[in-house]
Amino acid sequence: MSVTRRGALLGGVAVASFASVRVSAEPAVHIAVTKGPGCDCCDAWASHLRANGYSVSATESDDLDNVKKKLGIPDDLRACHTGEIGRYLVEGHVPAVAIGYLLRQKPVGIIGVAVPGMPVGSPGMDVPKGAKQDEYSVILFGPAGRKTWARFKGATRI
Repeated sequence: MSVTRRGALLGGVAVASFASVRVSAEPAVHIAVTKGPGCDCCDAWASHLRANGYSVSATESDDLDNVKKKLGIPDDLRACHTGEIGRYLVEGHVPAVAIGYLLRQKPVGIIGVAVPGMPVGSPGMDVPKGAKQDEYSVILFGPAGRKTWARFKGATRI
């Protein structure tokens, strides 16, 4: 059996396309969220995370203050929901890009990232296009102290 030029080309294309198929053995990073019962903005934030490749589970609690206290989230950084990813905490309407930074860079002395309060236009606090959006800081926090990682207006980094 002789190999023709066309056969060799087609075989090469088949091997190249098969090699480009990526089978991921890694599951999506899971974020366990604790939120108040029936909180729509918490559910919308979870949808933002899922749209950005995260796996999310939610548990409702009538005692969020106690949950946050046990986890060590400072009072002035608290918001309406808390996420846990392994050893890291995610407090409030944190954009997925900031969570990705935390997980990739693993800053020393940092246990979490927070967006205090409920800024209008932040992920989960979406508003119609053209509506006024708040500017807010995404804050890294932990035993090493605090620092602003980035500023956002709505879901856009500024």
